[in-house]
Amino acid sequence: MELLKDDSGMSTVEYAIGTLAVAAFAGLLYVVLTSDFMQNMLQGLIQRALSSV
Repeated sequence: MELLKDDSGMSTVEYAIGTLAVAAFAGLLYVVLTSDFMQNMLQGLIQRALSSV
């Protein structure tokens, strides 16, 4: 039962899980932003903004 009460190292595990979650989110964001659909959408948005000036 002493092993269950010892929480040393918990913050390390929490940081590791948080880091993995952030890395997974960054990977997903990269895939979405580099997709053809998103690039076309951003290009259209920029062209509309520049043509209205």
